[in-house]
Amino acid sequence: MVKTNVMRLLETAGISYRTSEYEYDENNLSGLDAAGKIGFPPEQVFKTLVTRGDKTGILVFCIPVNMELDLKKAASVSKNKKLEMTHMKELLALTGYIRGGCSPVGMKKKYPTFIDETAILFDEIAISAGVRGEQVILAPYDLIGYVDATEADITKELSQ
Repeated sequence: MVKTNVMRLLETAGISYRTSEYEYDENNLSGLDAAGKIGFPPEQVFKTLVTRGDKTGILVFCIPVNMELDLKKAASVSKNKKLEMTHMKELLALTGYIRGGCSPVGMKKKYPTFIDETAILFDEIAISAGVRGEQVILAPYDLIGYVDATEADITKELSQ
């Protein structure tokens, strides 16, 4: 296992974590697939989404992989009138990460970050280790404190 920047930053901050590697499929970068492969319930595996608010600019949202970001709720908690997802081609330039490997830890800049309020229901959650095929598993409060995230109700059920 190669140490990622996410792991180095967590270690430097004295935050304990463990990792889980899995084989990923280029054609299926779904968080549900990742959850299944690391043997974690989908509600404990969090994906990182990057949006642009009409008033505040770039914002980061971490939500369970079995949920969808509710753009209305997200706009409201981030004090925007409206939000839109950033384009995939912008992701690397904005965050330093690629799709399927985006982590709230260690982005190029410190963006306002929001985490779904359900995170704190668990002793540990999984987030991307900053590369495809690897998750970092840590206590939600450690993550919230480290990235200075705001807990909020920001999700809705996945639409079929």
